[in-house]
Amino acid sequence: MNHRAEEEFKVNEANSDVYNFTFAVIALDHIHIYGMCGGLTEAGATMKWVYDPDPHKVSSFLKNFPQAKVARSIEEILEDSEVKLVASAAVPSERWKLGMKVMSHGKDYFTDKTPFVQLSHLEEVKRHAVLTGRKYMVYFNERVHSESVLSAKQLISEGQIGRVLQVIGLGPHRLNINSRPDWFFRRADYGGILCDLGSQQIDQFLYFTDSQNVAVSHSNVANYNHPAYPELEDFGDCIMIGERGECLYFRVDWFTPAGLSTWGDGRSMIMGTDGFIEIRKNCDIGRSGQSDHIFWSNRSGEHYKHVKGQIGFPFFKELIMDCLWRTENAMTQSHVFRVADLCLQAQANANHLTPDTLSLLAVDSGS
Repeated sequence: MNHRAEEEFKVNEANSDVYNFTFAVIALDHIHIYGMCGGLTEAGATMKWVYDPDPHKVSSFLKNFPQAKVARSIEEILEDSEVKLVASAAVPSERWKLGMKVMSHGKDYFTDKTPFVQLSHLEEVKRHAVLTGRKYMVYFNERVHSESVLSAKQLISEGQIGRVLQVIGLGPHRLNINSRPDWFFRRADYGGILCDLGSQQIDQFLYFTDSQNVAVSHSNVANYNHPAYPELEDFGDCIMIGERGECLYFRVDWFTPAGLSTWGDGRSMIMGTDGFIEIRKNCDIGRSGQSDHIFWSNRSGEHYKHVKGQIGFPFFKELIMDCLWRTENAMTQSHVFRVADLCLQAQANANHLTPDTLSLLAVDSGS
């Protein structure tokens, strides 16, 4: 379900439960807002308002969610006591500030990834969350809207592959360069590739391993093939080590070829003490254009399952319940802040791979 087109995010009323839970939408800068709102409404939440200063974005949004009323301002939404949650896909550099404002008005906040582009903003929001008692939740779509990832977690929880030792995450994306907004190419606005796309991989590592004490070992970023956009990073990779020695290697990039049937051949390989799992999230290349394939081998043999349509997306119902009952079943606040901290550390300390960088490394190694 990752990165589906706008028209696919139609509300399936037949699958909706009924809750007395109202939310609003502010800022439509990224298409992920359609997945966020589709998940909430399908889980039974009521969308009351939408606001964005761009009327064209609002018009497109209303084609999929005609039940929303168009607010005249952000303040009209924030002053509405019926609204319990604000969902938002603002420009990444603006997400934290909007979140602070939402939380100050006694509402929970649900933002697209990445939640922050600066460590100082993360620290401010941490303090504000304690002060207000409100939630700052994040849409890590490559997990919460991926039945294959959820299925892999079930296998891990059942002990099918023993203790997780290593996760390898591959997150290629299609650039679609001509359709990207200006902010996409400004480093200060999007935060860098490890901060942005890397947040998805770090979220999944913590999810698969239940790790919290994780350190960044090494990270790289590069602009290999887009000199016309000097602030764009089209490649990044990273190694992290967990508290029990479990490790993560991930690679993210903007090099999905034109001939691939989907936006990216996202995969995860999970090695355990008693087996391994491979997740093919978006396609089984050359064989199936359908998403959500999972392969695993353990002491009992070799296994394959196509899980699309079999699990659903429980995160959204759990998020609604968490907001109503102040629980933390969908996602803990500490998890959100830990993922954010790690992706910002990885980004801040990354080597910038250029011919000069490689020459310096060769000199340092004595070659």
